[in-house]
Amino acid sequence: MAIEVTWLGHSTWWIETGEAKILLDPFIGDNPSAKVAPTSLNPTHILISHGHYDHLADAVEIARRSNATVISNYEIVTWLESKHEIQGCIGMNLGGKTRLPFGTVQFTPAVHSSSLPDGSYGGACGGFLFGFNAANGMATEDALPYNLYYTGDTALFSDLKLIARNGVDCLIIPIGDLYTMGPAESIEAIQMICPKLVLPTHYNTWPPIAQDVAAWVNAVHERTNARAIAPVVNRVLRLDGSV
Repeated sequence: MAIEVTWLGHSTWWIETGEAKILLDPFIGDNPSAKVAPTSLNPTHILISHGHYDHLADAVEIARRSNATVISNYEIVTWLESKHEIQGCIGMNLGGKTRLPFGTVQFTPAVHSSSLPDGSYGGACGGFLFGFNAANGMATEDALPYNLYYTGDTALFSDLKLIARNGVDCLIIPIGDLYTMGPAESIEAIQMICPKLVLPTHYNTWPPIAQDVAAWVNAVHERTNARAIAPVVNRVLRLDGSV
């Protein structure tokens, strides 16, 4: 089994490995770059990094229909359970880890704000560090898991190096600027994290976060040891341990 990653536009990602279908930060219906409908997605797990509308807009509708396990911080999970009667959620806090059929997920710190669409407190914002099971075909010779780090919306901060101390195979990092780190800061982050592969996110959705992604890819290749790929919306990227 492999790991397949698909960018759905903005900061929404779809990850498939084995029987797991993971939806990250579901913002689809009002996402001008999206090319799928929320009704076409049937995830087994939905992960929400923070409470802003452009990261959870479609979470309730998709969770109700698919019966997916929703994973987020404690405050967002409580809001989903009490306001929207979503069941089977896993509420986390920063630094915590949960074990799932496909491996582990750790809720990692991010430097950003968080409020829910109704104005209520959205808890701590964060990212997700995945440790996919070696059984998924991504193992090294030492049978280590394949580590994918989705930083969520964040500024540059020095603890990124600490979070990635056990190695990152694939990094998904924002480059849009204005609301998150921009291209220059993302290069510094990549230098700290030292991933094998890096994918950009949270850019080109609207004019205020427009970026030259080709120039960013060149900068990654010139200034880091990582391989950078500019994702195409709805195009599947198959990850393998050689990247």
